[in-house]
Amino acid sequence: MSHKKMLQCSMGALLLLLPWFGGLVLGEISKDFSQCLDFFYKETPPTGIPAEGYQPICQRYQNQYRFASLYHREHRSPLYSAYILSHPDGKRPNSTWMFEPQNVMESQAVNEDYKNSNFTKGHLNPSLHQKTKQDRKATFTLTNIVPQQKGSNSGPWNVLEQEVLRKFKTFCNGTMHVITGVMPYESEPHWINNRVSVPEYMWSAYCCSFVRSDLPEQEKLFFPTYAAVGRNDRNSGEEFVPVNVKAKPSVRGYDVRRMSLQELEDILRQRLNVPIALFNGQCQYEMSLWWVCAAVFTMCSTSFLL
Repeated sequence: MSHKKMLQCSMGALLLLLPWFGGLVLGEISKDFSQCLDFFYKETPPTGIPAEGYQPICQRYQNQYRFASLYHREHRSPLYSAYILSHPDGKRPNSTWMFEPQNVMESQAVNEDYKNSNFTKGHLNPSLHQKTKQDRKATFTLTNIVPQQKGSNSGPWNVLEQEVLRKFKTFCNGTMHVITGVMPYESEPHWINNRVSVPEYMWSAYCCSFVRSDLPEQEKLFFPTYAAVGRNDRNSGEEFVPVNVKAKPSVRGYDVRRMSLQELEDILRQRLNVPIALFNGQCQYEMSLWWVCAAVFTMCSTSFLL
């Protein structure tokens, strides 16, 4: 039996088994993100990305929307996933990798694509950024995964994910919206199994417009928004991310560079040749009603004393 026929049989068997496993059906493919806008800042997806070739997916698991992904069917890989970050209440689950039942093999990566590829399955929405066990399981779908080098996935990129989680827990008093995505190679596509596009870079940005009132001075650079670009090819140039030659060999060349949201959007404009805006209004500080009342009370009290 040919490799392609084996994959088709495996896919067919999976689709037949889906009704017996209520939790395995996830991902609603539609023309827009209208069913899952909550995962975007001010309910506005990134602007400037051409619709052609991309498929919005509202990632649904156990009858609840968990996050959103913009998927490129020809590349069999997401361009980005958008989610609301939460502190996890447990460990990473030993979860089975799931398929989108509406995305057949011709337009979706399958487990076979990653075998013997020397690439790991890199989460765009990482399970460690999700609160409940169900939320974390929902991230294990192949429409949330890109081919990522191990040196990046378990090295500097993992450090970044942990760092963002700490900043959220320590300094963010409101919702933190996160968008994590990829940049393909500029010259020509790189593939695994001649099917799945390999990104040259990873990128991520967050927005938390409500922060602690006593935010330390050294942390003000990181709020209300911040971003990063990470290398997924140790042999790439250094125009976006320089290489730390002193890093240990296993992670050398997979560096991550922290930067402002504006810097990231400039890089995406240059690399993807589209004017991308990730957060509606660029993610500005917002003052809650409580702080408005407190400020007014303080002002009035001061005036009265004078």
